[in-house]
Amino acid sequence: MLRDRLISGPILIVLLIAGFWADQALTAVTMPHRLAEIFGAGPTWPPGVIIFAIMAPVSWLAARELAGMLRAKGIRARKRVMSTAALIGLGVSCLIPSDMPAERAVAIVGTASAVVLIGSLLFYARNQTIEGVMAGAGAALLAYVYLGLMFGFVLALRREHSVWLILWILMTTKACDMGAYFTGVSIGKHKLIEWLSPKKTWEGLAGGLVTGGVVGGLGAWVLVAVGIDGPTPMRGAAFGVLFGLVGQLGDLIASLFKRDAQQKDSSTVLPGLGGVLDVLDSPLLVMPVAYWLLTA
Repeated sequence: MLRDRLISGPILIVLLIAGFWADQALTAVTMPHRLAEIFGAGPTWPPGVIIFAIMAPVSWLAARELAGMLRAKGIRARKRVMSTAALIGLGVSCLIPSDMPAERAVAIVGTASAVVLIGSLLFYARNQTIEGVMAGAGAALLAYVYLGLMFGFVLALRREHSVWLILWILMTTKACDMGAYFTGVSIGKHKLIEWLSPKKTWEGLAGGLVTGGVVGGLGAWVLVAVGIDGPTPMRGAAFGVLFGLVGQLGDLIASLFKRDAQQKDSSTVLPGLGGVLDVLDSPLLVMPVAYWLLTA
């Protein structure tokens, strides 16, 4: 398993960096005049186009995994409904213009929420059955918020910050995950929350937070050194510890889902890493926190 992790992890990192580089490069490319008129953008492609193209299939896959866990509990969670709900949430995060009044933006998000709710109710009741309709609609709303709106904070960050700042947030968060894993395997003895995640230890948590702080500080120093607007190295280290702590909470939330479904991993699509949800669990919770920290 460790060997598979050491293979899959670097491959994902290379693909992520390539995607982020492509997104940054596209912002210097002139947008076709007709598309610019339709979307009210231009003259170059707006930031986040490539990132959205990456996030959409990732969100779709994660929603299918979440549907599988819910169905293991006997909940009527159809994969296509869950995936559609997640993509609607992601689309709302992406397609609302930056200059739109806040009241209008809130109304659009609320309307999309109502569409997911009513649409899922109608779908599950289409065969004149009432059994499991409420649970199925609740599952759709979970996908809409968890894998749509929360995941969409990546796009909100991209609108206001450099793509490399987002990469710093992700790398810092996952560095804490890796630090916690290797520290826990090496010296972990005292269980953190045994009933929820038996392998997590207090020693692993401490090692992860230290790793997150170090990577956060070094990463912030690199950003400043290359002229990218971001936190100071000292603040970056503090953010790294906070990202690590929030990320571990996100990991525990995913563990709660998997434990309830009596599954070890969300799927086996990524050798050594589990499923898409197993990779996303910590960044999903970190991204909203990172957005408001950087905004403040």
